[in-house]
Amino acid sequence: MTANLNALHEKVSHHLQAIYADVVLDRPVGELATQLMQSMRINSDEDITPPQPHFNYWDEDDIVMITYGDSITDGHEKPLFTLHRFLQTYCVNTINNVHILPFFPYSSDDGFSVIDYSSVNESLGDWDDISRLANDYGLMADLVVNHCSSRSVWFENFIKGEGPGSDFFFTANPDDDLSMVTRPRVSPLLRETQTSEGTKYVWCTFSHDQVDFDFRNPKVLLAFIDIIRLYIDKGAKIFRMDAVAFLWKIVGTTSINLEQTHEIIRLMRTLIEHVDPRIIIITETNIPNRENLTYFGNANEAHAIYNFSLPPLLVNTLVTGDCRYLKSWMMSMPPAQSGTTYFNFIASHDGIGLRPAEGLLDDEEISALVHTMQHFGGKVSWRASAHGQQKPYEINITLFDALQGTIKGPDRYQVDRFICAHAIMLAMEGIPGIYIHSLLGTSNDYEKVANTGQNRSINRKRWDLSELEALLDSPFSQHHKVLTRISQLIRIRKKQPAFHPNATQFTLQLGTQVFGFWRQSLDRQQSLFSISNISDTEQAVLLSDINLFGTDHWIDLISGDIIDNDENYLQLKPYQTVWISNLEAS
Repeated sequence: MTANLNALHEKVSHHLQAIYADVVLDRPVGELATQLMQSMRINSDEDITPPQPHFNYWDEDDIVMITYGDSITDGHEKPLFTLHRFLQTYCVNTINNVHILPFFPYSSDDGFSVIDYSSVNESLGDWDDISRLANDYGLMADLVVNHCSSRSVWFENFIKGEGPGSDFFFTANPDDDLSMVTRPRVSPLLRETQTSEGTKYVWCTFSHDQVDFDFRNPKVLLAFIDIIRLYIDKGAKIFRMDAVAFLWKIVGTTSINLEQTHEIIRLMRTLIEHVDPRIIIITETNIPNRENLTYFGNANEAHAIYNFSLPPLLVNTLVTGDCRYLKSWMMSMPPAQSGTTYFNFIASHDGIGLRPAEGLLDDEEISALVHTMQHFGGKVSWRASAHGQQKPYEINITLFDALQGTIKGPDRYQVDRFICAHAIMLAMEGIPGIYIHSLLGTSNDYEKVANTGQNRSINRKRWDLSELEALLDSPFSQHHKVLTRISQLIRIRKKQPAFHPNATQFTLQLGTQVFGFWRQSLDRQQSLFSISNISDTEQAVLLSDINLFGTDHWIDLISGDIIDNDENYLQLKPYQTVWISNLEAS
């Protein structure tokens, strides 16, 4: 082996030794390392691009739009082609990365029960459609790594007891002590399955159609490295590792966040970044905040982690008019070291997760939030606690309807409150992710819930393109207002060095009804204050409390107003946000 190849082989072998320390392998670790590298087509030094440690492969220009492949259809062309046309028409100079939620053949869970990882769902399009999108946008693809569909060939082979997949799935015994297992669902953990070798009990973290892999078998790891290489070949620039916290299971433990799971992420990171250092890994770990932070590792696991605590805290802030919990959380969040960053979002295809609010909001606060969201037409999904009690797991509601009012009820500030939420998110440390239905101001889809029987369908509307275009072209529709105002904020954001995902962030103390923080560009030339009235009454902010430097001239980037240092107060209307920047830098 040549020098770089040998060094990489040693590193991969080290990962494997840590992963399989308690597993008897059917081959030497060095042989498995060679197979993994060959799967990634790393066969010589020429195939390796050494990554630069602690380098930020992102900046303030990066915005990710989250969407299903068929969120917009027109009936005359494949939805992925329609999506591309929509982006080219309505997202010019705003969106530069697109997360297409699982676009593979599937059997349930709107794509997250994958039947075949190597093909595109024919109802959406084909690999050419994916490549077209990847040519014009940074493509974020899901690696559904914890489980696959019970209708997959792999699981069919498991039932037959022969062929690829026959030994891919994790089984346990009903008599095992499974009391500690962390569950995101209330369905039974084990699925009784008749196989050619008798009755087996397959581990199912999420549903009985989503059968969990057994990564103790290195063939499973090899299969996923093949899948990763395929997605890279098709243009993927961001990998979203779905439900990765549950990947490694050990009977008698919680089977979440185990050290082997972290080591597998490190291994995948090592292989991916030596092929193309610009490819980013984002871990999707819908768990309490402190546990979520561990997926940064030592800047050697995820490049970015989902900021799962932000949605429940920000919604709670805006419906209560009290930012103390959001402020305390922001003050406690460690700055992401260079080479890592947060992935900020406030709405997604899933609901508003409540587990990430545990320890941040007390039970009474969560109960009030759940009640308010139900009053606004939301649904609640439940999970079983360690003591067998049902606890709210997530709130299912569109963000637009979640912010239609306060704990007092609906009011006239729905659009302003909604825009305020995005102004806060867009200004925060990290890369922003905006769900397509937030960009479009979509309301709850009760018809889809009735049709599917799934609470999450409330926020998964499928738009007809002609209907949507008519609404977006109407200046009085909520959809036109929302798209116009969010697009304006994005365009402003993308020009501000102080909004670099790794720029300095400092939380301001402006009381409970005004939420503010200061950002400073990496070169320290631009200072930017994001200040939001999160209440339904006008608020006055003492300029002395913001500490604007008297030697600079200041402007609100959103309104264009010059800030007069001779004035004592800054008057903020209900849900108004100002982005105050030193004029020379903006």
